[in-house]
Amino acid sequence: MVTEEVRRSLPPLPQVGILHLFIKHCSAGLTINENADPDVQTDLNVIFDRLVRERESFYTHNCEGDDDMPAHAKSAMTGVSLTIPIAEGRLNLGIWQGIYLCEFRNHASPRKIVATIIS
Repeated sequence: MVTEEVRRSLPPLPQVGILHLFIKHCSAGLTINENADPDVQTDLNVIFDRLVRERESFYTHNCEGDDDMPAHAKSAMTGVSLTIPIAEGRLNLGIWQGIYLCEFRNHASPRKIVATIIS
């Protein structure tokens, strides 16, 4: 979960607005989910790995390893951007919500997220 890292990286927020986050990669994703119980992250990883398995014989895009095509499919499932409302100078997330950077490669390079604030 990257909620606090995102908050620390932002300038002071306007009273009202929108934060748009965009990850500049094809094999990772962004989503919002529960921030209280770390088992949610563990379970989501297991679910993604069961839904989109590595080394399927029908994959043709596999030049970067067994996790390459599955990572692209998982990224398509989560999406690569989020829109979060800003209210009273804060991200207007629900009490149990946090921002997840979903890493789908086994050995990924550093990830970059673009944050755009609209007020």
